[in-house]
Amino acid sequence: MYFSRFFRTFAPMSKMTEDERYMRRCIQLARNGQQNAKPNPMVGAVIVAARQSSPTIIGEGYHVRCGQGHAEVNALASVRPEDEELLREATMYVSLEPCSHYGKTPPCADLIIRKGIRRVVIGCIDEFAQVQGRGVQKLRDAGIDVTVGVLEEECRALNRRFFTFHRCARPYIILKWAQTANGFIDDNGLALNISSPFTQMLSHKLRAEEDAILVGRVTEEREHPQLTVREWRGVNPKRLVIDRTHPLNLASLHAHNIQSLIVEGGRKTLDSFLAQNLWDEIRVEINTQLTVTGGTRAPHLPANAVVVSQSQYDCHQIISYRSQQAPLPTSQSPI
Repeated sequence: MYFSRFFRTFAPMSKMTEDERYMRRCIQLARNGQQNAKPNPMVGAVIVAARQSSPTIIGEGYHVRCGQGHAEVNALASVRPEDEELLREATMYVSLEPCSHYGKTPPCADLIIRKGIRRVVIGCIDEFAQVQGRGVQKLRDAGIDVTVGVLEEECRALNRRFFTFHRCARPYIILKWAQTANGFIDDNGLALNISSPFTQMLSHKLRAEEDAILVGRVTEEREHPQLTVREWRGVNPKRLVIDRTHPLNLASLHAHNIQSLIVEGGRKTLDSFLAQNLWDEIRVEINTQLTVTGGTRAPHLPANAVVVSQSQYDCHQIISYRSQQAPLPTSQSPI
């Protein structure tokens, strides 16, 4: 039930333990791999040792690109030759459980053991079927002191797309719409420009961070949306259009390794996802100075939607919601 735990207020920086401070650095490093680590998770690692009796970071790294060295490998590679002897009394912090299997790279757990690291602090367990605690067990069997669950909520939230993809066999689903101050998404059936240039840029930034984007056939025919990242830098998400004769099959998206999906409309398409409780995140933009006399009402927020962030940009408010209930139900039914 990690989504519900994620909503708790995190401790102020001044009250953090030493383990939490170094894990925070792991999370910062991990985010650098947001684009290129896919479909692998984002992971950061920090190595701390006592130099002149004072704890000092002697190595750090993150998973830069899929198929290349993992965070632990890069952190160990960054240690200077003169600091190698410190590893046997060092602590490695890593935001996600070290792998214990052979994939495109050798197991990180084996490398940690071989380097003689004394202690390993892990943010959260890897839910990927070939890991799931095996990395922790391998380290402990080798006599390494292992601590699990430091800043667990934040570490899990960092890779919520990856975890949802593997646990539910479907992409992480973000429902997104913009509405007027009085709750409409169009002007009496006509397309309406609700966003500002700045909030439109933020929407394109979101598109650059996700794998695919979807609209219904009516929206496609009426508005001809480009669904690109033209106001941001990045790769355009895979473009999907659905209707009753061309439904969406989540199993197919999973098979094509699509880990995240933005659903931008229209109303019936959004309602179909909401009706099946097929959503992980909802992002709503409200133009607080724009009203219309009528049109298509914005979707109703589900009862289990909880606000996790709010931002104000002049008269434009962006609110993000996540579900209180986790894990969300697995569904392969067409939409």
